[in-house]
This record gives sequence, structure tokens and C-alpha cells, in this order.
Amino acid sequence: MAVEAVIFDWGGTLTPWHTVDHEALWNAICEPHFPAGKTAETAMAILAAEQEMWLTAEREHRSATMEKVFERAGVAPTAAILASYSRAWEPHTRTDADVAGMFASLRERGIRIGVLSNTIWPRSWHEEIFRRDGVLDLIDGAVYSSEIDWTKPHPEAFRAAMAAVGVRDPAACVFVGDRPFDDIHGAKGAGMRAILIPHSDVPSHAGAEPDAVIQRLSELTSVIESW
Repeated sequence: MAVEAVIFDWGGTLTPWHTVDHEALWNAICEPHFPAGKTAETAMAILAAEQEMWLTAEREHRSATMEKVFERAGVAPTAAILASYSRAWEPHTRTDADVAGMFASLRERGIRIGVLSNTIWPRSWHEEIFRRDGVLDLIDGAVYSSEIDWTKPHPEAFRAAMAAVGVRDPAACVFVGDRPFDDIHGAKGAGMRAILIPHSDVPSHAGAEPDAVIQRLSELTSVIESW
């Protein structure tokens, strides 16, 4: 069947994979806003709440938001704290250099482009990142788990992404991601074809068999054309 849409994971797929020291990051975020004796304690409380939310997503495939993380940590997220958070994350959100050309190539072939991300961030944050990097207008539809009840690999998350790009048949969709369980297993379970971008730090999953493996996003178009 012809490919009508390609839907992408965000972190580690549309952004280059790298390790983030979340403890150091939260300490840097909190330092300007809390007394010296409270910085580490506050940072650890937020980090623990964040990790608990991600564990819930992993075990139950239930979504969460930034507001819920701060609420669980007992911290009021002021505008100044959120601004520090945004600045701290900026170096980790750069869109891969291959994305703009690859998106344009898919568009030239009449293929719709979607995004499905497990995230606690609001849509506006993600859209600002894509706008900053000049690719927002190339995306036909996006679903962020912070807006829905489910996270990948739940089938409802993938169905929501299909609806966002206006495709009804999952067999006409390809999902591209870096996580064998969330992305590959989830997409295949929803009836899509799946392409893996492997990273050594991401755990494998015995039930995840991608239809193709690529090392760079620039390889994607030729893989799709070969089907």
C-alpha cells in the first residue's frame, strides 16, 4: 500500500539523541528562584515527581502534564521558573539538521507529515521549537500526550496521530522513532509500518520488529520509495 503519512516521534528522533543530566538541569533551573539551602531539596522534589509521572506512563500508558509534576512536588511554577526551565532545555531541543530537507522531500511526494510525542510539555512549547527551527509549517498534524489521556505505546495515541494528519488506514502510515517499545511495538500494534532509528542507550524490546532501520533521517525517503 502507498504511504500517505509519516508520523514521527520527537525527542531522540527529530532531535539528535544525547543524554541529559536531569538532576543537574533541575538544580540549575531552581538555583535563581529558591534560597541556597532549599535549591537542592526543591530540585530533587521536582525531579522525583517527574520520574514518578514517567513511570506511570511506562507502566499504565497514562499521560501527565508539567502542572501535575509541579503539583506533586509541592512547588508553584512561577513565570520566572518556567522561563528558566525553557532556557535550560533550549540546547536539548534543537531540530536535527536533516529534518527540513527530509520533510520537504516527503511533501514533494504528497506524503503528509505528523508528530506524536510522549511529553509533559504543552503544545505551545513544541510549536515554538518547530517555529524557531523553521519546520512548523511543514507539519500537517501533531499530537502531544500532554493533551490526551494516553501515551505511546497505547493504540489510542497512534489513532489520535492518524486523525491529526487525516489518514484513516493505519497501513498507509509509517511511524519513525527511536524507542523499540513505545515507538516500534506501539506503531506495529496499531497497524502501522515502523522505522527505527537505534540508539545504544535505549532498551531493546523482544516484540519490536521494525520494517526498516535507518541511522539518519536523510535515509528515510529512499527507504519509503523502496517499498
